[in-house]
Amino acid sequence: MPTDAAFSVSELQFTSMAALRAACLSLPERDLACGDRIRQRDAALTKPPGSLGRLEELAVWLGEWQGTDRPALDKVQITIFAGNHGVVQRGVSPWPSDVTRQMVANFEHGGAAINQLARNAGAKLNVVCLQNLKPTEDLSQTAAMTEKDFLSAVSAGYRAVPKDADLFCPGEMGIGNTTPAASLCAALLGGRGSDWAGRGTGLDNDGVRLKAAVIDDALALHSPILSDPLEVARSLGGYELAAIMGSVLAARHYGIPVLLDGFVCTAAVLPFVKITPEALDHTRLSHCSAEAGHRRLAAALALKPLLDFGLRLGEASGSGLVVPLLRGAIACHNGMATFAEAAVSQQSAPPTE
Repeated sequence: MPTDAAFSVSELQFTSMAALRAACLSLPERDLACGDRIRQRDAALTKPPGSLGRLEELAVWLGEWQGTDRPALDKVQITIFAGNHGVVQRGVSPWPSDVTRQMVANFEHGGAAINQLARNAGAKLNVVCLQNLKPTEDLSQTAAMTEKDFLSAVSAGYRAVPKDADLFCPGEMGIGNTTPAASLCAALLGGRGSDWAGRGTGLDNDGVRLKAAVIDDALALHSPILSDPLEVARSLGGYELAAIMGSVLAARHYGIPVLLDGFVCTAAVLPFVKITPEALDHTRLSHCSAEAGHRRLAAALALKPLLDFGLRLGEASGSGLVVPLLRGAIACHNGMATFAEAAVSQQSAPPTE
């Protein structure tokens, strides 16, 4: 596979865009043999073929990336990446940037929705603050991040992934971060600000129109670099979005399946996909956010959400809900008896509904 710089998965600090690009092009593949064994076992279980629907596919997905025909979720890691955004000064959010730090404290004290969902899912929860929550520059006036700060954020995300995790679930917290998310979508998938701007944390109609205009300003300003996905991520993104991309890259290198969350999380990995189309093979989309643009983004990336609950909280809340569903898929695959073990004739198996 051609690369423009040497890369080793032991390298936890990207020192150049070339090294990061090389890492994005050096991706291990799934264990197809494990997938074949899982399908063979599934065909022998005491149920009509295909009767567990997507649960069957999820067992294959987990097993192929974990490299085992008996997948497990003993070590599930949810990590929230938090960052602030200079573009908030343009009025793109009804909430002040101070709320990001306040919510981080809420996470740390166990008071947020994701704390409850992680506990219910049997997952470990961690929070990573980027740049000590110093805001990026205003992406509508200049590049959001310097190259050094962008690479630092990507590296922080990469380092945040435990190598022994069975499943990794990135989440985000950052007042105003739906604006850089929408900007990335417009820059890399096409369209104007009005095609991607949504209500975020509660904008009214005038606020949405302002947000769309700010995105259009950013697209015009950064038009010379829109053909380079990493430069787009640096110029129109944010610290926590860069860290999410780094974490999903690390999980791929470590062979760890990933649950993506809502609009911001999905937009964060869009530059990765634009470099390597198969970049998200190890991921599944936990849910479809109510935020405008997420359904369109998911369709563009061929990601089929597992839930559609009208969530728009972020925080990896959708992933927290899906982990128990994945546990159900594994329990059925690992625990069900085969027809031979249960002495059940396959010819007399009950029909599907």
